Order: sequence, then structure tokens, then C-alpha cells
Amino acid sequence: MWIVRVATAAVVAVTFGQAAGAALPQTMRAAAIDKAGGAEVITLHTLPVPKPDADEVLIAVDTADVAVWDASVRAHPEELKHGGFPLVLGTDGAGVIAAVGSQVRGFKPGERVYSYMWDNPKGGFYAEYVAVPARQVGHLPPGLSLRDAGAIAASALTAIQGVDDALHISSGETVIVHGAAGGVGSLALQFAKLRGARVLATASGADGASFVKGLGADMVVDGRKGDILAAARQLVPEGVDAVLAFAGGDALERCLEALKPGGRVAFPWGVSPEPKGDINVRSSTRYNAVAGPREFERLNQAIVAAKLRVPVAAEYPLADAAKAHERLEAGHVLGKVVLRMSTP
Repeated sequence: MWIVRVATAAVVAVTFGQAAGAALPQTMRAAAIDKAGGAEVITLHTLPVPKPDADEVLIAVDTADVAVWDASVRAHPEELKHGGFPLVLGTDGAGVIAAVGSQVRGFKPGERVYSYMWDNPKGGFYAEYVAVPARQVGHLPPGLSLRDAGAIAASALTAIQGVDDALHISSGETVIVHGAAGGVGSLALQFAKLRGARVLATASGADGASFVKGLGADMVVDGRKGDILAAARQLVPEGVDAVLAFAGGDALERCLEALKPGGRVAFPWGVSPEPKGDINVRSSTRYNAVAGPREFERLNQAIVAAKLRVPVAAEYPLADAAKAHERLEAGHVLGKVVLRMSTP
């Protein structure tokens, strides 16, 4: 279950002695669930502010990402190791360091940071405060707002690691970004362009096509109704080098048909159904995003170099977390959905 640990007096003195500004509150608002279910089970709770351990930081959250995996956790909390109730949702977000543990180096109160932490035993980011290990935290790169950073910590790590680590995209290659209008795909498209690739993006609807074209796609095809193979052959007759997939099903199988012999495919955990494989596929990689100091450093460099655009489709106050999930599950979200801890 999510655990709000009661620190010893010594730890409190060390931790809160390094807090910025006024004394921290004892309680906070959080959007949490008390049972599995639909969006309606998310309600506003008053919970204790978590106490960071020696290797952790306490973040005063500004913005939390609302992602498809949050909806999965809401419906199936038993899949988490720390899935007891009340369960504060949210795997990533951004804010300001409020306090640091005695062993933490490289962070200090008042700094702007973002973080990704799956299955955090001290609670998620749908809250005014979150305590996470310092190794799961990155400083904000220049020019990135707290709102935009809060939207992308998990998604941007997933995107850049798909481009660089799973597929090793290099300049001059052609890649299909399948599901390019979504929260991860819209970032992966930009990172693939940064690496010098030509990008065939799949998206649904005229608005989705216009959206990904505006993000830099060289060609766009409707992933549900369009002829993906014909579009790929028009862009590169010999076949594409790689497919980076953020959606599964029949459309993904059609993407694989567009690979040249020896092509590569990669997709993060959660893409369902997974690709069945194709005669042209040399390697198929399923991966999870990893957060760490090196990962955030590389991500920050890519964000600055790409002049990354963070499309936020919808923004809700913390109290409306259930409505945010309803919007997410309604589908056809172009970009990201976020929660703000205070009303904009």
C-alpha cells in the first residue's frame, strides 16, 4: 500500500531544517482512490504530508501528468506492489523542492524539478506534496515551464529512450511513429527529427493529421483508415528502417509491413495487442522508461536542442481529477492532460 511514514524526531529535524520558506504543513490535499473502479472513484482526500527519508526529496507539486497508465492503475491497483488504499495516483510531475533528506546532494530547497516514479510507496503526484528518491528527480532544463515539465517526465523519458536506446535512430533513417498524436508519440516525433530522421507519423482524423504535421512530421497517414504501406513506399520506396509504436492492433501490423528487410520495431510496455512480428523484422524491443541522473541529463539536452513543444490538450485543477480521467478515456487526446495543484 501507499505508506506515509512517520519520521523520527531526528530525521524531521534534519529534513525540515532544510525546508525553504515557512514551516511545511502537516496535511495536504490529494486525489486518491479507496477502491478500484472508473473515474468516479477518484475523490479529494486530506492526507499527511509524506516525510522524506535520508535519500529522498520532498516536492511541492505544481503540475501532475494524467496518463493512460494512471487509468490502468485506478482500475487495477492490485497490479502494484504498493497498491493499498487510500491510493494516491500519478507517476510523474513537476514542482519545487520543499525539503531534502540528510544524504541528498545536488538538490536544494527552492529548485524547480520534475520526476518520474512508478509504484512509489509514499504516494503519487496527484497531491500537493510528494516524496521521492533523489535519483528519480531531474532539474528543469532552461526554458521549460513547470506546467510543461509536469506533463512530460514519464512520456519524454519513454520517447527519447525509444528513439535512442531501443531503436538507435540515426541521421538519414526513416521511422514510422505510430500513434504520433498522443502524449508520448508527439514527443517521440520531435526527438526522431532531432536525430535527423525522416518521420512518417500515424494519427487519426484531420485534426490529428494537422497536429502531427505541425510538430514536424515529413508525412502523415491516418492510422485507422489510411494506406500505411502506400504512404511509406511513397516516402521511401525500399521500406522504412524502424517503427516506434505507441498503439497496437491491426494498424501496427500494417506499419510492420512497411519495414525494409532487417528493420527494427520498438514499443513500450502497455502497448496492446503487441506486434505479432513480420518477416522483415530483425529486432523487436519492448522497453520501460528509466529515470535517473544520466537519463534526465540526456533528456534535458534533447529538450533544449529540439526546442521541444509540449502540447497540453486539457488542464484541470486537482479537485477535478475524476474529470481529467473522463477526458483521457474519451479518447482522441492530442498531446497531454494535466492536473494543476492550484487553479490557473
